[in-house]
Amino acid sequence: MYRQIETERLLIRPINITDTSFILDLLNSDGWLQFIGDRKVKNVVDTEKYIQNILDNEKFYYSVFELKESKQKVGIITFLYRDNQQFPDIGFAMLPEFDKKGYAIEATKKYLEEIANEKKVNKVIAITLPDNSKSIRLIERLGLKYEDEIQDNSKILYLYSRTLFYNE
Repeated sequence: MYRQIETERLLIRPINITDTSFILDLLNSDGWLQFIGDRKVKNVVDTEKYIQNILDNEKFYYSVFELKESKQKVGIITFLYRDNQQFPDIGFAMLPEFDKKGYAIEATKKYLEEIANEKKVNKVIAITLPDNSKSIRLIERLGLKYEDEIQDNSKILYLYSRTLFYNE
């Protein structure tokens, strides 16, 4: 889903090449490296390629959320149609200096509301490492429930899901 969405404090918009510096910082933040993994994006050229690959993939939607007043970029919401999953996967990541301010829940909750209103996707999943307690708390606050443990390469991951609406 690529469109602009607003909340009380945030503007959520599609990622673009001008987000290079922000994405480079985010992909190399401690939380990203620990819980999502090293994407080997270490400079501006790598970051531009990374963003362009996202924009070229019609199954991947990355949206940047930023503070309305200052336009300071805070984090991202990802909405991915993975080949190995039946339902799209919602994810989020944020620069560490914006932790504990409610931005991730505010942005992701609004994003899910917009998806539910479109009625194109009736169920979403979220996948995380079992030791990512901050992510698990946010996933549960969004109404997703633990469904299963899945294997991805050599990693065990937790899969959560939520039905957004019921077909009538």
